[in-house]
Amino acid sequence: MTTATVSLRQQADYRFEIRFGENLPSLIADEPAPLGQGEGPSPAQLLAASVGNCLSDSLLFALRKFKQAPEPLRCEVTAEVGRNPEGRLRILGIHATITLGVAAGSLEHLDRALAQFEAFCTVTQSVRQAIPVRVTVIDAAGLTLRDQT
Repeated sequence: MTTATVSLRQQADYRFEIRFGENLPSLIADEPAPLGQGEGPSPAQLLAASVGNCLSDSLLFALRKFKQAPEPLRCEVTAEVGRNPEGRLRILGIHATITLGVAAGSLEHLDRALAQFEAFCTVTQSVRQAIPVRVTVIDAAGLTLRDQT
């Protein structure tokens, strides 16, 4: 087993400095107004970024396993924030759209990579246990290759 550790230090109100380790740059996170000043990404944005980054990494890894080069990948992630039945704010769903940097026809074994990459995404599969996550993959020409919840 491995661990992932971060350290958070309050700077002022809802603004925190997040440290990831000695040799990595720190990050400022903050709640948007009216709670915070919006001086950094919010916790919801950080969760969305983690899901998108992990999905993108997993797809890249799956394609590179077949010696394919889909770069440059892009990923847009939307986290829907709303109220649960008790009236508390929650992440109600996440939708990630990954765009390949090349046309689908230029990649071999794309169908196999698309069929398996999500299963290896540590963050997304963990988040999915509580939050619905929809993943769309499109190629550089705009062709939808996968759209799945």
